[in-house]
Amino acid sequence: MNPRILQVLSADDGHTLTLQFANGETRVFDLSPYLVYPVFKPLRNIGFFKLARAAHGTVVWPQDIDFDPDTLYLESRMADTQQAA
Repeated sequence: MNPRILQVLSADDGHTLTLQFANGETRVFDLSPYLVYPVFKPLRNIGFFKLARAAHGTVVWPQDIDFDPDTLYLESRMADTQQAA
């Protein structure tokens, strides 16, 4: 099992999330490729997308939309601040 999410911030310009994981890592996840799936259609609206919050170890939105925390970890990249360290 991969580490779970403690905190999430949505980007101001696009569909990326900055995620703080329980193992101390900060990672960036681009949700854009997933917006083609019907379940994620509401997230195309950037205002709705920005309602993202961390709950139960993953990212959730209203309307019972959530994302698999393992995918968020495995398909995200290290945040620039950690790559420089």
